[in-house]
Amino acid sequence: MLTKRIVPCLDIKNGRTVKGVNFLDLRDAGDPVELAQIYAENGADELVFLDISATEEKRKTLANLVLHVAEKVNIPFTVGGGISSVEDVDILLQSGADKVSINSSAVKRPDLINELSAKFGSQCVVVAIDAKQVDDEWIVHLVGGKVPTKLNLFDWAKEVEKRGAGEILFTSMNNDGTKNGFANEALAKLSNELNIPIIASGGAGNMQHFADTFKEGKADAALAASVFHFKEIAIPELKSFLSKEGVLVRR
Repeated sequence: MLTKRIVPCLDIKNGRTVKGVNFLDLRDAGDPVELAQIYAENGADELVFLDISATEEKRKTLANLVLHVAEKVNIPFTVGGGISSVEDVDILLQSGADKVSINSSAVKRPDLINELSAKFGSQCVVVAIDAKQVDDEWIVHLVGGKVPTKLNLFDWAKEVEKRGAGEILFTSMNNDGTKNGFANEALAKLSNELNIPIIASGGAGNMQHFADTFKEGKADAALAASVFHFKEIAIPELKSFLSKEGVLVRR
């Protein structure tokens, strides 16, 4: 059995780590390079670095910041935000990223998933899906959750897997920043219907929420931001707790 992964997420805007609630009301959470180094030293299994305004502002991910973060960490590192071409990914991987995350660009041009998978391997391609439950249906949203589409979460997830995505990062917009727990029912359905790893995102508030998403949500990894950024949960203590709960984690 594969170990479950704990993944701190660094949402970046204007070179700073930020965190909000339901994708809104962002507040400063610190220097991304310093945070990345601390998390790597404290037992994080991976990091996710998302330039959350890159797509909205029509600019590319800050490759220099990626380079600085990558110099400080020795764990796998995923980068996303404003990625729309093979060339973009080439720059980020050369800057030190291990994987890339695409979201809006994949919806607008699904062939991008095929192209990236063919060029760099599916293990490098994470498709992020931000979805909101509206009248019992999970609707995919774009541009940092601002633009609803007509796509259903589960249909889109199946398509991206067929196109070569190696992993899906599913963020529940309903749960994001609420600290009420992950969207475990939707996560379990994704896990049952797909054959690639699912990263749970949105809603972590305490250590039990992590245990629940691994057990009930069948997630392969759990991503969180504010509980780590604001020192509400320490990764070593979280891993100790999960181990006692019977969840296999890397110590």
